[in-house]
Amino acid sequence: MLINTGNLTTFNKKNKTLSRLPRITLQKTNLTIMKKIILAAVLLICLGLNAQTKTQRFSKNAIGLRLSDDGSFGNDGIWVEASYQRKVLTMNRIEVDLGIRNNDHYNDGYYYDNGVVKLTGLFQWVWHIDRGLNWYAGVGAGFGSYRNHAKNNLPDDGGFGFVAGNIGIEYDFDFPLQVFTDFRPELGFGDYRYTNRHLDGFGPNIGLGARFRF
Repeated sequence: MLINTGNLTTFNKKNKTLSRLPRITLQKTNLTIMKKIILAAVLLICLGLNAQTKTQRFSKNAIGLRLSDDGSFGNDGIWVEASYQRKVLTMNRIEVDLGIRNNDHYNDGYYYDNGVVKLTGLFQWVWHIDRGLNWYAGVGAGFGSYRNHAKNNLPDDGGFGFVAGNIGIEYDFDFPLQVFTDFRPELGFGDYRYTNRHLDGFGPNIGLGARFRF
């Protein structure tokens, strides 16, 4: 009886030991899965923070000058624009440009007085390339007014509107200076009397400039 009891006791102890093995294995498996999940979550957070850091590498504010030509190769004058940028989201900003263009000249003894003022607003997406180098794209619209005093001395003044796209590349130095070049095609519509090119039609506006970052 003692032997049987001892064997039974031993058998019971073995059963207890054996019955605990699946539970221990399951706990170890769950722990391994949890570690993998935590590791994956940490990795995703690090990647997200890294991507966020890259998209944030442009200044909150920037102001400067943009010089551009709308396809006339200077025949209608060069656009001079005061340009301001403001960061509004992690990878988005708005750009507002106020530009003027004058083309006053004499031809065949007659004086031509042509000039334009326009305001452009753009919403842009900005992507970081490397170090201080970014590229961006955007859409927008604008409006303006013109004067077109030709040789007959009869004024031909009016207004116009336009829609625009925008794509460009910029470089931010270690000090607060940004240089850039961009392409801003514009499609204009306005007074049918206006004969100066690219304000009531398509204009491939190409520009370059510099801004102070702050």
